[in-house]
Amino acid sequence: MLRFTGVLIFVVFFLILSSPLMFIEWIIGKFNEDLKNRSSLAIVNWAFRCVIFICGTKVTIIGEENVPKDQPVLYVANHRSYFDIILTYIRVPRPTGYISKKEMEKIPLLSIWMKRLNCLFLDRDNIKEGLKTILAGVDLVKKGVSICIFPEGTRNKVEDTFLPFHEGSFKIAEKTGAPIVPMTINNSAAIFENQAPKIRKAHVVIEYGKPILLSELDKEEKKFIGAKVQKIIEETYFKNKELV
Repeated sequence: MLRFTGVLIFVVFFLILSSPLMFIEWIIGKFNEDLKNRSSLAIVNWAFRCVIFICGTKVTIIGEENVPKDQPVLYVANHRSYFDIILTYIRVPRPTGYISKKEMEKIPLLSIWMKRLNCLFLDRDNIKEGLKTILAGVDLVKKGVSICIFPEGTRNKVEDTFLPFHEGSFKIAEKTGAPIVPMTINNSAAIFENQAPKIRKAHVVIEYGKPILLSELDKEEKKFIGAKVQKIIEETYFKNKELV
């Protein structure tokens, strides 16, 4: 429980002590939106790295050279842990917003930082509101912000399985032409979920696949892009199981 307590104390203190920074970031954003995005990225990256250090998590990165640095992308990943966002966010080379569940918007202070970082909140029970969220993601990509989605729709609690990828999530790439970057995460649930509320040392492997351009796919592949990306992530996941 020592690691869990350490993470909890750090997060609470960070959220409280960073409140003045939120105001400063808001002012910066009034004059220079890009500078605000990058400074917020740096601040939260530092905080997330501290959390990973406290947890004692070792992270192996594969294929990071596949991530385009000169344009926004749509990251698509499997989802087993709350730590998936923390582990992947510290690697993004440019401002990146995550699509998270609507309930996260109710958490004081944390939701403010998430909004500063271009995160979007998805109401999974309201199709109309869900469409608005996807369109907001399209607008962000057009402004140069990458988006990360977990198209299973929720954390998958069964090890070595995958929930069907929702095709609608890929509309962001379809409407913007942004490359789709498959992002496969192995063993993140070993940090917390497998033995909650304890946090244990774990080895996580993250692999970035080669970017996929919808413009280069035939009609059938475009129609079932979710299934195509899911297959890539599944194959990569089982390939990397022996590394953790």
